Amino acid sequence: MKVNLINIFEKRIQEAEIHIVGKRISKITVSGPENPALPYALPGFTDAHVHVESSMLTPVQFARLAVVHGTIATVSDPHEIANVLGVEGVHFMIEDGKRVPFKFCFGAPSCVPATVFETAGATVDAEQVSELLASDDIGYLAEVMNFPGVLNGDPDMMAKIKWAKHYNKVIDGHAPGLRGEAAKQYASYGISTDHECFSYAEAREKIGYGVKILIREGSAARNFDALIPLIAEFPDRIMFCSDDKHPDNLVEGHVNVLVKRALALGYDLWNILQAACINPVMHYNVNAGLLREGDAADFILIDNPKAFNILETWIDGELVAQNGTSLIPDLRSRHPNFFECAPKTAADFKCPANNSETRIRVIEALDGQLVTNEWITEAKIINGAIVSDPEKDVLKVVVVNRYSTALPAVAFIRNFGLKQGALASSVAHDSHNIICIGCDDESIARAVNLVVEARGGLSAVGAGSQHLIGLPIAGLMTDRDGHEVAESYTKVDRFVKETLGSTLKSPFMSLSFMALLVIPSLKLSDKGLFDGENFKFTTLSL
Repeated sequence: MKVNLINIFEKRIQEAEIHIVGKRISKITVSGPENPALPYALPGFTDAHVHVESSMLTPVQFARLAVVHGTIATVSDPHEIANVLGVEGVHFMIEDGKRVPFKFCFGAPSCVPATVFETAGATVDAEQVSELLASDDIGYLAEVMNFPGVLNGDPDMMAKIKWAKHYNKVIDGHAPGLRGEAAKQYASYGISTDHECFSYAEAREKIGYGVKILIREGSAARNFDALIPLIAEFPDRIMFCSDDKHPDNLVEGHVNVLVKRALALGYDLWNILQAACINPVMHYNVNAGLLREGDAADFILIDNPKAFNILETWIDGELVAQNGTSLIPDLRSRHPNFFECAPKTAADFKCPANNSETRIRVIEALDGQLVTNEWITEAKIINGAIVSDPEKDVLKVVVVNRYSTALPAVAFIRNFGLKQGALASSVAHDSHNIICIGCDDESIARAVNLVVEARGGLSAVGAGSQHLIGLPIAGLMTDRDGHEVAESYTKVDRFVKETLGSTLKSPFMSLSFMALLVIPSLKLSDKGLFDGENFKFTTLSL
């Protein structure tokens, strides 16, 4: 095919002809200077860190949406499903991904469960990590979230890092807010990346310790604006990632959106494309072509380098997307799951008060961030129980163990803005118990029970109506068509914002991180309120 070849390695654009034999590029013949009448060809985009499960779609369905935006590969950490199903879940992701023409580079989850302070469905120990890393299907040791374990020489964590080095595989990082000597020590173990930086200063410091920085722009955590200046200074050390992306956002765009935003801000085309196309493939040894002779025929065609509209996506010599339409077949998948939770009653969520003037710790959610603050307020007490106070935007948050019948953990949260009803989800990083926020115990019970009855999903109730998106695969994913799921998600998201009153950009995505204990500072697990700064449980009342 005749194209304008965008050669990122040589930083030039020339008219050329790409010759494809089978799945590979056999020859590239340069025929002259740039010809604006022809489409432009360049390597496809790679998302440098994503949890496919957070799209609520199977790998098959994720790929069907991603290729439309020029994505040909992802560096995918399957620790969400591993927390539910263990190694069986990792193998499910690998097997499902192999059914479609897309380059999934899956990692061996390093922190399952993420902490000992919550109930997960499985444990992946060092021996199992070793077995995974020995496989050609596993490309790297996935994000080492247990940075306290690294700094304190935890034997299990050290063994996993040792096995990654033994198999010569990349070690992925995760160290939000870690600075100074602690950050330097963490990186010294061979941990090569971090996608959790939320300030330029933090990212710049970690680059100095040899760490590559992933600029994250997901559905909840958005760090692009803070970190994009790094691309001008360190183009060889920057990558783009989404981390967690809900289906409605994936329908709208993927890495291509970040490329366009960076171009609009005036950053250099070659630096941007190096971060979007080249760096992830080279760093993680992704089995994806980079538009060179002998490479796999993985590339995209765009209209021009200014508008950057995706015309076609090719993977292994196969046209997989054209003019906004995915050509990957719509396939059904297996439905493995682990859900052993009994229905709840409103009484199960009662929070007795210690006295009539109780001051309580409240989780302060921050829109667009995974970190939270601790906020202190006077509790609203009715009939001897602490209750939600929608007028002050202090709502009850609960976590219900999904793996066995147990009493729920109860705390309070602000900044979700609900005026009535409740929303619940079995997508609750990282152990994926049921998490729910609501204005009253009856609504909380109804929302939780919708999820229980479906054996996984997202729900919202209030104003006399209820909504549910069932997630029958591990309580995390569905194999329904991605556009259908995105439409359902958009509907329930609008209901939570317009009818229930939430003020957050992505309330369900933010909800899913309120049980993520490894991100400071105050979170809730199924075992209780957790102080992420000191890594220990704390009390609701002061």
